[in-house]
Amino acid sequence: MSATFSPDTLRASLQALSARQPISAEGLAYQRFYGLDGAETGSRHSWLGRFEVAGYEIVSQVWLPQQPKATLFLLHGFYDHMGLYRHIVDWAVAQGFAVISCDLPGHGLSSGSRASINDFAEYQLVLQRLFVEAQALQLPQPWHLCGQSTGGAIVIEHLLYHGSDSPAQGQAILLAPLVRPRAWGWSKLSYYLLKPFVKDIARRFSENSNAPAFLPFLLADPLQPQRLPTAWVGALASWISRIENAPRSTRSPLIIQGEADMTVDWSHNLAVLGEKFTQPQILMLHEARHHLANELPELRAQYFEFVKSRMG
Repeated sequence: MSATFSPDTLRASLQALSARQPISAEGLAYQRFYGLDGAETGSRHSWLGRFEVAGYEIVSQVWLPQQPKATLFLLHGFYDHMGLYRHIVDWAVAQGFAVISCDLPGHGLSSGSRASINDFAEYQLVLQRLFVEAQALQLPQPWHLCGQSTGGAIVIEHLLYHGSDSPAQGQAILLAPLVRPRAWGWSKLSYYLLKPFVKDIARRFSENSNAPAFLPFLLADPLQPQRLPTAWVGALASWISRIENAPRSTRSPLIIQGEADMTVDWSHNLAVLGEKFTQPQILMLHEARHHLANELPELRAQYFEFVKSRMG
């Protein structure tokens, strides 16, 4: 499997997201490679565009059903990009939701040092800009939020500090949300020991889904970062302190968590989120691993039904 698109060329060819630029041949090749073209699920309209925020060129994407009745903001996880989220896009469009997403700085088609960030506050600037873009496009209310792992962390921070005045007053869906990663004490110690000597370390790919084809796809994915920057770990350390000392929120997110997740410290995370939010609704999936967006179809069906029954 080899990609037939150039990420840099594709990004450079894009106009502002609000221009609704028709998808180029290279853009179509990108969508086909990741199954984002809707070939399996019927008609919908989509386009790619870009915007600048915090010194980054951010590539964004919109999918519209024929008669959208609400909007889902979709935020991907660390090392990820929009291309890995077709199952959620397909489900949301089938529910009648417009979907707007973007590749975070340093990820996918967006610019920036691969998988790095100066401060998690930059992720909040990207989310705020997505709201501006959605407003310019007149994407329908209510606006719902959905984040996987680090994407969930972005949603968590937004809700804790801006939940009452957020333009997104619909549901907030947290898939295996990050507060602390697994073995965080050891990871933090390693960071402070390594920081003076190295800028990054080799990434270790692991089985984080029960779907047998997912890891081989990641290993062949041209948009996968190959290194873990120490700067990202340092930014995470600062962010964890900010979240664990954040004020309580009146929002009540939906949380889906796999009990076989070996990436985040989910028992600690659920305890923190239970204290920070007002009666969050939690679905535990016994067999599910970390990458819930790419879990087995039967596991996805369980949490989609859980979410659908609570979307009002």
